[in-house]
Amino acid sequence: MIIRIVKLTMRESDIASFKGYFQTVCDIIRRQPGCNSLQAWQDIHNPDIFFTYSIWDREDDLEAYRNSAFFLQFWKTVKPWFRDKAEVWTFNKIVDLP
Repeated sequence: MIIRIVKLTMRESDIASFKGYFQTVCDIIRRQPGCNSLQAWQDIHNPDIFFTYSIWDREDDLEAYRNSAFFLQFWKTVKPWFRDKAEVWTFNKIVDLP
């Protein structure tokens, strides 16, 4: 199982646009082959910082999604709203919650 965490720092003027757009696409992302879960979080003290947290069956599933036409359009839409470069981490899950 693969965990993907992405930190997105938005320009203040584009926070509402990002949140609205993400709401329209989150179910599409969740339906991608191999995607088990998707969450998005907004920092309480720095509302321009968002994290996405997704769980994938295999790294190949994540890569197939990242190379899909949908993802390319998604990234093309949100990237102009970034204040800083996105930061990305990919993990192997080693312990489940009790």
